[in-house]
Amino acid sequence: MITLQKRCDKQKHPNPILYVNCRKLFLAATIALLWGPGQTFAQEFSCSVNINDEQLDGTSYDYVKQTLATELTAYINEYRWTEMEVLEHERINCQISIVLKSASTDYTYSAEAVISARRPIYGTMQETTSIILSDQAWQFFYPEGRSLVHDELSFEALTSFVDYYAYLMLGFDFDSFAELGGNEYFAKAQDVVDLAQSSSAIGWARSSNNRRNRFTLVADMMNSSYDDLRRAYYQYHREALDGFTRNPDQARQAGLEALELIQTTKRRSTSNFLFDLFFDSKSREIAALFIDAESPTRLAAYTILSETDQAHLSDYKNLQ
Repeated sequence: MITLQKRCDKQKHPNPILYVNCRKLFLAATIALLWGPGQTFAQEFSCSVNINDEQLDGTSYDYVKQTLATELTAYINEYRWTEMEVLEHERINCQISIVLKSASTDYTYSAEAVISARRPIYGTMQETTSIILSDQAWQFFYPEGRSLVHDELSFEALTSFVDYYAYLMLGFDFDSFAELGGNEYFAKAQDVVDLAQSSSAIGWARSSNNRRNRFTLVADMMNSSYDDLRRAYYQYHREALDGFTRNPDQARQAGLEALELIQTTKRRSTSNFLFDLFFDSKSREIAALFIDAESPTRLAAYTILSETDQAHLSDYKNLQ
């Protein structure tokens, strides 16, 4: 286990091959240790999709709840998104919850979606939430009997939306195993945004009124000004969470250093968007990480968190 940890920790640059080796070694060792070996090959995602159509009136849209979740689940789980050879136990667990807000007679739907992804914590049977993303500006065409087809060369409001978030989930997962390891997949999400600019679909354009949108999210992830935030994301996952079972004190110190890097990066940033995404998914977990730390470490963490994440101060109150 220690040898594996050291091998993974050396891979601190955005080389996808090294990421794959690190992730496979990580997961294979964890599965062998806790569950036993698995040899079934699969695609990258194990994703569940939930549809809420309670706000739609009438029965003419009943087919949506019956078919859209199944179609989207197959679209995500059965497609090969990367060049990786993925074993069943290596798949990224994710969930997409969709609330249908309204529908028109031409079968154009307005919806909101919450997308979340998880990854295992090394040496444990627990998972950590990699990212939670909320999108309230989605509109798509879905008549009864429609099939969903991947086409990365053209934009389509329903499937391109899913493509965009699939690549973001891959990017965050890669970033958690190798420094800046998600570059390739954030770039693919950027490609989807670029294709969308020639359409009139809502939610894809740069907006001066609302900077928390698809355009800005991926632009920020590709912006080198936020590289240190992404490095902190890696350090938090690989050295703090994954290292906790081996050496809790060392893991907490790594977590504290990650928070310090986040604090420094946020002080020079003009937007809180990416920082809020991090803390929205991690605040309670961070509190649990430091609750049993020695007093100086616990108080140092609280001092940083009280500055960088005031939205979740209630989660950190016991660290004082």
